[in-house]
This record gives sequence, C-alpha cells and structure tokens, in this order.
Amino acid sequence: MNLYKALPLWFHKLGALKYFYEISHVISRWVSVICVICFITGLYGGLVLAPADYQQGDSFRIMYMHVPSAWMSLFIYMVMAISGGIGLIWRVKLAEIVARSSAPIGATFTFLALATGAIWGKPMWGTWWVWDARLTSELILLFLYLGYIALQSAFEDRRVAARAGAILALVGIVNIPIIHYSVEWWSTLHQGPTVSKLDKPSIHMSMLIPLLLMTLACKTFYVSSLLIRIRTEILEYECNSSWVKHLLGNNKNVSN
Repeated sequence: MNLYKALPLWFHKLGALKYFYEISHVISRWVSVICVICFITGLYGGLVLAPADYQQGDSFRIMYMHVPSAWMSLFIYMVMAISGGIGLIWRVKLAEIVARSSAPIGATFTFLALATGAIWGKPMWGTWWVWDARLTSELILLFLYLGYIALQSAFEDRRVAARAGAILALVGIVNIPIIHYSVEWWSTLHQGPTVSKLDKPSIHMSMLIPLLLMTLACKTFYVSSLLIRIRTEILEYECNSSWVKHLLGNNKNVSN
C-alpha cells in the first residue's frame, strides 16, 4: 500500500477508541518496565554514585526529583493544551480523553516541583518561599491545572467540559515561555540553566546522567499512568458499546 495512503489510515485507526484500548495494554507493559529500570538506576546514580556538590553539598540531590518534576509540569501542560486543541477543532474523542487524563498527573508533578523546590530553598535561601518570578509562574501553572480539573467536574456533558477545558488550556499556554525564560528575563533568586553542555556553567556528567535517567523515568511514569487513565475513560465513554459489554462479560466469567 502507498505510504501516503497507509499513514492516514493508521492514524484514523489509532484514533478509534477500541483499537487504542487494545494496543495500550501492550505499550503499558514495556513502558512500565523502562520506568522501573530508570527509576532504580537514576536514584542509585543520583543518591549514591554522584559526588556531593562543592557549594550545596548533599542538598543538591533533591534536584533528581525537583528538576524532572518541573520539566514534566511544562511538558504535560503542552500535551494537555495540544490534545485539547485537537479535540476542540476536530472533535476527536481520544484527544479529549488524553487532555482530561493528563491534567491530574500534570498537577501532581507541578505540586511536587513546588514542594521539592521549597525544601531545597530553605537551606539555600533561608526561606521556604519567595515571590520569585520562576516560583510564582510555576504556582500559576498549578492553578491552571486545578482550574482545568474543576471545569471537567463542572459540566455533566463531557464534550462541553472538554471544550471549556481546551479553551482554558490554550489560553494558559502563554505562561509556559514565562516559566522557561523567567530566570533570563528577570533578576531572580532561582539559579539559571546548568544542564546544557554547550554553555558555562554546566553540570558534570556524573550528575547529568542520573538526572537524565530520572527524567526518562518520570516521562515513562507519565505515559504509563496516562494509558491507565485513558483505558478507564474509554470504558466509561463506550459503556454501551457491544465490545465493552463483551469485554466486561468475559472478565466476569474469568473472575467467577
């Protein structure tokens, strides 16, 4: 089959809730294995193998949870906004489900980034919180997530709730570059980027590799959690479909 004809058919098939439900089980298994491996190796590398920082001592080790959580808070919001936009424009059910399922996970990562930042900030800055540009914009991101979740609960009609949430998510995208560039645009207490190996200062490889492993662990955790939530949403969406009734009937027979 011609590639130009095969790709649209494959994407159309992928958008079918029944087909996505089936393949998500296979994807989940592999992603979960990668997630566990990355978490174990990343934490061991960051907490045991990496040397203490010459300025921060062992306090820097909280970055192995703080930095990936902060990155994931931005990444998941972009996924939520893009999938919400796709659902808003093309009325794709799967895109709406992805957006709705991503919101609680993104809110959790955002809260974790703020909490670990506060724990790190106490010994480094002498205070749990300052109205720093980076911290304030990250707090606004948490409110955007919570606002999106509240909108999903405010409407009985899921499609109406999805459209309202998509509009909020798309408007909130303006906060993403503010978070990313806040340390460059304003004078803040938050340290600048040090992960890049092209600029100075940069992080040492013995610290960078565990950080990248923890980032991959968080990403795979997000994918695994997202797929579980999507499967639950699909079953609720398609509860009256014959394939769902057949699936639930088989599960009851197996449990009996």
